[in-house]
Amino acid sequence: MKVLMLNGSPHAAGSTYTALYEMNNVFSQEGIDCELIHVGHLDIRGCTACNRCFQTGHCIYSDCVNELSVKFQEADGLVVGSPVYFASANATLIALLDRLFYSTHFDKTMKVGACVVSARRGGLSSSFDELNKYFAFSGMPIASSQYWNSIHGHNACQAQQDLEGLQTMRTLARNMVFLMKSISLGKEAYGLPQLEKPIRTSFIR
Repeated sequence: MKVLMLNGSPHAAGSTYTALYEMNNVFSQEGIDCELIHVGHLDIRGCTACNRCFQTGHCIYSDCVNELSVKFQEADGLVVGSPVYFASANATLIALLDRLFYSTHFDKTMKVGACVVSARRGGLSSSFDELNKYFAFSGMPIASSQYWNSIHGHNACQAQQDLEGLQTMRTLARNMVFLMKSISLGKEAYGLPQLEKPIRTSFIR
């Protein structure tokens, strides 16, 4: 089984990485193939709603989004990590996720999603909710832990002192592994839920 992990922090080895690396250790112990990719430092533009992806099958802007789409399609789970800026996730990561989820038209149903957020002090819950909406919109079960998936620390050294935060990450990883394995067994026995053709309406009709 495969998990794709995205580090949305500009800092390659900061507090967000500390949280993701703690999860990565559990995935390795459980025999899960895990790829951790640093994306928060890249120059990624936002979606322009051109809808060309519906014609081409990929985003018209050639950057890491199209590369990640292949990895996302092959993965059984996706973990997204972000620092907190003004009670929200890193704008670079949000630009990436907007385009990644909008331009990929493969069925994401029952891929397991999880997000983790890091902050010196506050704004964690709102960022956590912001990131989870990508999974909820796409029919992806959201993995949970023993607390909200957050870790505190202004840098990696401080994050390593947040013992409860690190434990939360380990629990999250174990729960995610259980979900992915259970879903895999369920798909073999029962298949995926039936998908209906989407009905798109506006609120005035």
